[in-house]
Amino acid sequence: MIKKIFVLLFLIPVFAYGQDKEVEVGDKVPDFTFAVSKTKNASIKDYRGKYVLIVFFATWCGPCIQELPHVEEQIWDVYKDNPDFELMVFGREHTWEEVDKFKAMKNFDMPFYPDPDRNVFSKFATKYIPRSFLIDKDGNIIYKTIGFTTEEFEKLVAKIKSDLASQ
Repeated sequence: MIKKIFVLLFLIPVFAYGQDKEVEVGDKVPDFTFAVSKTKNASIKDYRGKYVLIVFFATWCGPCIQELPHVEEQIWDVYKDNPDFELMVFGREHTWEEVDKFKAMKNFDMPFYPDPDRNVFSKFATKYIPRSFLIDKDGNIIYKTIGFTTEEFEKLVAKIKSDLASQ
């Protein structure tokens, strides 16, 4: 009996630690599929060969609402026609109806995708939004942000600019 209790006491913290694992700069992007429309799915593997910026947000999140206009103006408007760049904005715990309504209400043009069950988000982290992950052409995570500050956002924009300019 004591042996079982010891094993449980040892495994619970190990299991809990593993649940907070998140991807880090230098890691390969986790494999995932997502809805690109209400009738079509895609895989992150479909975007290999491009720089991909993945942004996670929620409609109720104050820092997310602060960040998204910057994403639209400083990233999407600048790089939307660049064939080497893709932007994916995922509404964590939101449906198509919710992300479409939010997008229309805020007059955003950039692409929004639902992640109603955190299926995509859970591949990257367990908590905290907004979050952004920049992925290079080889599928490596080369930059990440947690939360929103103008200073950190400017570093992300500079990273995208320098990496796309070297193409």
